Amino acid sequence: MAYQLNLNWPAFLETYWQKKPVVLKQAFANFIDPITPDELAGIAMEPEVDSRLVSHSNGKWHASNGPFEHFDGLGETGWSLLAQAVNHWHMPSAELVRPFRVLPDWRLDDLMISFSVPGGGVGPHIDQYDVFIIQGMGRRRWRVGNKLPMRQFCPHPALLHVDPFEPIIDEDLAPGDILYIPPGFPHDGFTHETALNYSVGFRGPNGRDLISSFADYALENDLGGEHYSDPDLTCREHPGRVETHELDRLRDMMLSMINQPEDFRQWFGSFVTTPRHELDIAAAEPPYTAQEVRDALKGGETLSRLSGLRALNVGGSFFINSERLETVDPRAADALCRFTELGQRELGDALDNPAFVEELTGLVNQGYWYFDE
Repeated sequence: MAYQLNLNWPAFLETYWQKKPVVLKQAFANFIDPITPDELAGIAMEPEVDSRLVSHSNGKWHASNGPFEHFDGLGETGWSLLAQAVNHWHMPSAELVRPFRVLPDWRLDDLMISFSVPGGGVGPHIDQYDVFIIQGMGRRRWRVGNKLPMRQFCPHPALLHVDPFEPIIDEDLAPGDILYIPPGFPHDGFTHETALNYSVGFRGPNGRDLISSFADYALENDLGGEHYSDPDLTCREHPGRVETHELDRLRDMMLSMINQPEDFRQWFGSFVTTPRHELDIAAAEPPYTAQEVRDALKGGETLSRLSGLRALNVGGSFFINSERLETVDPRAADALCRFTELGQRELGDALDNPAFVEELTGLVNQGYWYFDE
């Protein structure tokens, strides 16, 4: 089903985005859960899925990672099951991400779904990403504190908690309500009635990740091989001192590598379209011919993009699942990045270009796009 989000996006972005948390009451009116607890449990049994089971009893926290073989003996209180990137594996749940496409695709992380029984939760913690927590079935109480320096500690090797905090939001969420939390605000969810929650997360890379990834790219592509040189060197009165102008020259050497626009775009396009979680890729079997793809699209059929696949226009270059797409039709390639479903209207004259149809057929045969049943 299609979900309609009742939200004034310009006002939300101006007032709340990356600024302060807010409860959006009945943001999804008449909300219907796209998944059942049993379906979520089945997904958490799959080896490709990142899943966790978190429980709290007798004052002690426990956590374990999937895949899980069974869920026997858990009891009726005090535990939560969480699965990451469910939008990659369950198409009805993936529909929940669609209303958030007014935000940049490159910032989207994934859809995490949690099932919790009364007393269930993962404890008070801080996330370093923006998250929209959608309340499904059941009822949970959410407490959110102010963004202040806080002590973090591990009550269990797999959990990172914060000390108790004074809430600035303390509210029960009903089905269809959304709690938005920017990075750095401590929060804690406590389940009153067996509940499903859907977390649409948006993550920004940190500087350490960017530099580390670019360094890998530089090594793989043999960038920055020039050695430091100083033909203007003069006699040194203090040989044990590195002069300021030498530090500046070294810094400039490093910055000059990042300041190459084509290398920077090539690196970032690959970096930002590499998925953090497994994709449900299934190659077309048997493979399509270019003629079949063209005829199907000319006949009114539509192609859907594999859920979770990252296809981005990065400064006029096109990247799909970490690979650059060398295209003969930039306008049509841009449509692949812009639309998750597309057909003759979106692709237009490109369908009369045999070279582009060959490109598109290759993407379909890889399982990146598929024809709706």
